[in-house]
Amino acid sequence: MKHIFSNLLFKVFLAIVLGIVFGLYLPESINRIFTTFNAFFGQFLNFSIPLIIMGLIMPAISDLGKGAGKLLLLTAAIAYASTLFSGFMTYFAASGIFPQLLESHVNNVAQIGSSAPELAPYFSISIPPALDVMTSLVFAFVIGLGLSYQEKSSLKLVVKDFEKIIMQLIENVIVPLLPLFILGIFASMSFSGKVFSILSVFINIIGIIFALHLILLLLQYTVAGVLTKKNPFKLLLTMMPAYFTALGTQSSAATIPVTLEQTLKNGVSEKIAGFVIPLCATIHLSGSIMKITACAMALMILQGMPFDFTLFAGFIFMLGITMVAAPGVPGGAIMAAVGILQSALGFNEEMIGLMIALYIAMDSFGTACNVTGDGAIALIMDKITKENVVS
Repeated sequence: MKHIFSNLLFKVFLAIVLGIVFGLYLPESINRIFTTFNAFFGQFLNFSIPLIIMGLIMPAISDLGKGAGKLLLLTAAIAYASTLFSGFMTYFAASGIFPQLLESHVNNVAQIGSSAPELAPYFSISIPPALDVMTSLVFAFVIGLGLSYQEKSSLKLVVKDFEKIIMQLIENVIVPLLPLFILGIFASMSFSGKVFSILSVFINIIGIIFALHLILLLLQYTVAGVLTKKNPFKLLLTMMPAYFTALGTQSSAATIPVTLEQTLKNGVSEKIAGFVIPLCATIHLSGSIMKITACAMALMILQGMPFDFTLFAGFIFMLGITMVAAPGVPGGAIMAAVGILQSALGFNEEMIGLMIALYIAMDSFGTACNVTGDGAIALIMDKITKENVVS
């Protein structure tokens, strides 16, 4: 019994249930306490993400030796290919299903953007990060790659000490507070009723997106299973704690510790897992591009706009690159994609607002797909390195 209560997955489930109950039945004044905590924790998380990226990627690259450059390029190529595959798979599936499915909902678009009560924090504290996500990534790559060519370097010792500090931050601060953060998220969603008002119109679309992301995960782990000669269903099942943690946190970065732990349980070496998981938490967003592509097409159909393949092909290629710059925090991907939605698809302010509302309503599932897919890429990269393809 004690083991169950100390299990992170159990804590996440409990936080979700309590969050929904609190949002429905507790007064606004109490729920605002959780919102205040989330506002602070969210700022702290934003501050910590660049540090986590540098603290995990720099030592991982430096420990890999002279093969780190090729490993980095290959990991990025696989992550980008996975993201593009997800985008195009979604386009072809949605273009065949959505037009008929949305025909009866064309007159209900206004319901999606209906206002709902929001929980405001009692106060908020701004904690701007020292570096943005892309700067920290590039910095980590440069330092890590440079150190990988150094036989002996005092800077390596500094990087190792920094890694220890970051791991202490993750294990002793971030992970223990995640359930409370998740509780606050679900309390706010439950109190506002925003999710349910949006799902009343888009429930069928969300169901299709959910089915597509399950298919994507099965395909990813089938490929990984074939290459590693392991049971893909067992591999995927092992990653479920990371999946459910991401459902609650809505953050790839916040889920890194759990994703890393479950990836190691799948037999991936510590060096490869420590390199691939934090890297893919930023650059591999196959679930996010799936949601953005599907929601964009749905809104365009409802607005009577064209959605031909040529238009969406360019959009998906650009979106895949843009996703690399998306921070691994709740709503980060859609905010990074706003410019592409406007420039490539011609979205106006109203459509952008609807897009953000729809995306955030499903943010958990896309994030869960992202982080779970990271485990498959780690398995593939581990197999490649063991066969000395990257040297």
